[in-house]
Amino acid sequence: MNRISRQVWIYLLVLSSLLSCQSSSQDNSEATEYQGTQPNVLVILLDDMGYADLGCYGSELETPHIDALAAGGLRMTQFYNAARCCPSRASLLTGLYPHQAGMGHQNQDKGLPSYRGRIGEQAVTIAEVLQPSPYTTYQVGKWHVGNEEPFWPGNKGFDQYFSLIEGAMSYYNQWPWVRNQDTLRMVYNGGAYRTDKHFFATDTFSDTAAAFIARHPKDQPFFMYLAYNAPHWPLHAKPEDIARFKGQYAMGWDSIRALRHQRMIDLEIIPPHTPLSKRFTEVPVWDELPDSMQLKWQVDMELYAAVMYRLDLGIGKVIRSLRESQQLEKTLILLLSDNGACHEDPTGPWSVYPEDGSPGSERSFPAYGLPWANVGNTPFRLFKSWLHEGGIRTPLIAYHPGWIQAGQVNHQTVGHIMDLMPTILELAGMEYPLQFEGRTIIPTPGRSLVADLLGQATVGHQTLFWEHQFNRAVRQDEWKLVAANKIPGRGRMGEWELYNLWEDPIEANNLALQYPEKVDTMAEQYAKWAMQVGAYEKQVMDSLLQKKDKQ
Repeated sequence: MNRISRQVWIYLLVLSSLLSCQSSSQDNSEATEYQGTQPNVLVILLDDMGYADLGCYGSELETPHIDALAAGGLRMTQFYNAARCCPSRASLLTGLYPHQAGMGHQNQDKGLPSYRGRIGEQAVTIAEVLQPSPYTTYQVGKWHVGNEEPFWPGNKGFDQYFSLIEGAMSYYNQWPWVRNQDTLRMVYNGGAYRTDKHFFATDTFSDTAAAFIARHPKDQPFFMYLAYNAPHWPLHAKPEDIARFKGQYAMGWDSIRALRHQRMIDLEIIPPHTPLSKRFTEVPVWDELPDSMQLKWQVDMELYAAVMYRLDLGIGKVIRSLRESQQLEKTLILLLSDNGACHEDPTGPWSVYPEDGSPGSERSFPAYGLPWANVGNTPFRLFKSWLHEGGIRTPLIAYHPGWIQAGQVNHQTVGHIMDLMPTILELAGMEYPLQFEGRTIIPTPGRSLVADLLGQATVGHQTLFWEHQFNRAVRQDEWKLVAANKIPGRGRMGEWELYNLWEDPIEANNLALQYPEKVDTMAEQYAKWAMQVGAYEKQVMDSLLQKKDKQ
């Protein structure tokens, strides 16, 4: 059996299992109206996964369990994250823009309210709001929104949790990977957790989530935030998973990217008129590489495929636990990524992780690099941390067999990761608080997606804003204004670019010179938003930090 037919067979088997659960509760031709009962909610956040890295979004990667969720539910194609791990996680958990939640950059405290490196006092998490209600709240996996114990999940509304506190780790152990870094901290319900020889992060997170679900009382709703570290580097994978993909990327990134682009059109993920963005300037032509380099790059992508395969298996375990505990039919599952595909090279003079083992092993620290990240973000431009579409657009899959119609693809709703909080609170029958435990809470700019999930409305956001690492963007209807602070191979930039995303979704045709008034108007809107949330330009940031140091 070849790889494609095997992938299709596995997908059909998983889909059949999921739909058998659906058929007892509804006819799949129509979604049932939401009845107001409090559903379980499972949010699955993936780490550094590109827009085109799921089979149901056009990939050749083997993700049958995730694909079955998509087939049994809804996919959104215009959904956004906040470009990087910390900002996206803070935004998801609080329903705020990252700066409003105190996470304008990463988890370093710069002493400014919008850059505290942890969730701030004027924000409240989904779990904190749900905790006093009938909901039991669980967190499993990567945390990365507060390194110190007062800001751990147990103090942010989670009843039970198993957490990697920091942002990146070996899949095998807790060895530090940068100079002067302490052993990476993992905690289980507040107590220190130490890995052993059987530990493998993806499996352990999946098994823990499945166990929490299996033990959960069936007459009470739960909220679970399952945040995998996969497929973030290092690309650690089990030997049997690596062997599964041996030789499957010999055709190279140019061919794979073209195949994904066509499959995305066939699956109606992107409109038929959508071109494929040009190969990124720093990526060589595959056929011009020497055989030795082609072989090296093949191995890197085989590792990524193996990481994604193990991740999908783990999600399958969690779904099986829901089914076996008779909770699948009353659970809303939301799955998305924290940013676009990652171009980063994690090795360098600051790295201390051993690299004398075979690729994917415990003593290796591989990433798949900028060329394959260019494939992961097909058909878009740029990568994680930038605010072009390749950095901020994410798949969003929503599955609930009781009331989400199977097989939907929503192209109209422009959504943002901060919308998950108001969505979940509406389903739970609860209001977003403006006061919480004596604290004044910033009103959420997010909007509930419940009507969109039901197919009753596709309003979406008219205007959205972003800032990260001095990259800036604003989207208003079909127009997007974006400025990149620095691009690999091109140096510092900073000028505004203007695109019409309906006509030019890959941001190839800069209209800034053609519509200068539009640029000025949208730039003024961005400036007002930036001042409101504390998103500072570099010169302003440097000045504020200097004044703070003198105090």
